[in-house]
Amino acid sequence: MTFGAGLSCVLAQAQIYTGAGDGGSVVLSNHSSGETPLLLIAAEAPPSPPLAPQPSAPSTPARTMPAARSTPPTLAPVIREAARRHDVSESLLTAVIAVESGFDPRAVSPKGARGLMQLMPDTARRFGVKDVFAVHDNLHGGAAYLRQLITLFENDLSLALAAYNAGEGAVMRAGRRIPAYPETREYVAKVLAHAARGASPGAANP
Repeated sequence: MTFGAGLSCVLAQAQIYTGAGDGGSVVLSNHSSGETPLLLIAAEAPPSPPLAPQPSAPSTPARTMPAARSTPPTLAPVIREAARRHDVSESLLTAVIAVESGFDPRAVSPKGARGLMQLMPDTARRFGVKDVFAVHDNLHGGAAYLRQLITLFENDLSLALAAYNAGEGAVMRAGRRIPAYPETREYVAKVLAHAARGASPGAANP
């Protein structure tokens, strides 16, 4: 099953594993195997209870997510290099950028997240990003953070993305599940959908 063809399963919260197939395609399966070793999204669990009191927004700014569009040609090689260096799927990294900033390197959120990958100041400092508006610096800082989250959550991309949006602490407090923030749940679905389109054979953006 290709990434794109299996998207409905992913968004339905099935237990989905992924891996690389022939010709660079992305393979989905409901079983872990040598071909599909990475957990893309965990099986549906009962919704996590709201935190008390439930914040009105996760730790990253509540905002209207920019409409995803095609990767600008000038950014494609930089994204590819950052994905390779930090061992992150290129289609996933591209999807995070598309949803976070709409590929705008000067994007600033109401709460101060900046640049292509919408890094908060503390996150930028944590990953040694000196110029948050510099494409190379922001991309590598964000990719390093995403890789750390993927490792922390044992290759469960849905939890890694939830943590990128709401913070690691929110995911941990929710019992290592996607927190009950509407924005975060929408964010995870949008990133996975964009990544699925990008990873489909023949897609314009890998």
